[in-house]
Amino acid sequence: MECQPNEITQPGVTKRLRRLRTTPMIRALVRENDVQLSDLIYPIFVEETITSPVPIPGLPGLSRIPENLLADEIHALNALGICYVMPFGISHNKDDTGSDTWQRDGLLSRMIRTIKSACPHMMVIPDICFCEYTTHGHCGIMADQDVDNDQTVAHLVKQCVNAAQAGADMLAPSSMMDGQVEAIRKGLDSAGFEYVAILAHSAKLASAFYGPFRQAVECELKGDRRTYQLDYANARQALSEAMLDEQEGADILMVKPGTPYLDILTQLRGQTLLPLAAYQVSGEYAAIKCAANMGILDEQEAVLETLIGFKRAGADLIVTYFAKQFAIWNQTTPSTMTTTE
Repeated sequence: MECQPNEITQPGVTKRLRRLRTTPMIRALVRENDVQLSDLIYPIFVEETITSPVPIPGLPGLSRIPENLLADEIHALNALGICYVMPFGISHNKDDTGSDTWQRDGLLSRMIRTIKSACPHMMVIPDICFCEYTTHGHCGIMADQDVDNDQTVAHLVKQCVNAAQAGADMLAPSSMMDGQVEAIRKGLDSAGFEYVAILAHSAKLASAFYGPFRQAVECELKGDRRTYQLDYANARQALSEAMLDEQEGADILMVKPGTPYLDILTQLRGQTLLPLAAYQVSGEYAAIKCAANMGILDEQEAVLETLIGFKRAGADLIVTYFAKQFAIWNQTTPSTMTTTE
């Protein structure tokens, strides 16, 4: 007996994974990762002596903030819901050692005091380094054409204690000196600042993506930073650096840059219970901005996708120049900040 066409049985599809993607509500229900404004730290550039904002050519949409307008900027950020800032100073009082960073009336101290005075609950996490404050642009004290590790560490401790005295809530040492976290922790504790936390630039790789930042803070230098920043080819070495920072007392470990090093972030997530940070650096910001300005991609969707990528890879918090823009988007269209359609 011949089978009729409507009697032919087809193999059933039992695994219909698209069932959980059929509507926006279902997609939101099962979403594995999300980004909130409370996950983001906003880096800001503060320059002394200038009287009006100076646009940064390599960072479209960003400017150096005049020190005399810093309080106004902090009020504006607070109104947007931003609660975490990482100030970088553009000093006009540079020397070979970056000594302005450990002066009570230096730019670093003044920035911190101004921010805390303008908005006491704003969490201030200053960058702890010397490149913005030295005449040579390196991240430490020069000796024999290279950075002297131990002299630099001693000066980093002075810088950290000074920042803590000014009111910093957390410190972000970025010089990549051996032993810096242990020395800073001991120095802070001895000075009575045992509750000031350390967000360590633990895996900071020598990267081309820092280019716009160096333009922004005027820290161009002769040579390079490859004797102290990590070789970007070495993931195991990056993990060793990060785990050593944990042993020395870091409270949060950071991978920098972000997007090219998601593999390191993911591997680190599997080796530590500490909170992890990713820094979406200036070159990453500029690449998205320039492409968006050319109409090549949708800026808002691209930013959210990259931020979700950091969270998916294991980051608990993200340092990003897009934080202010994210806050504005979140106020105008909050639903789009949790799902892209």
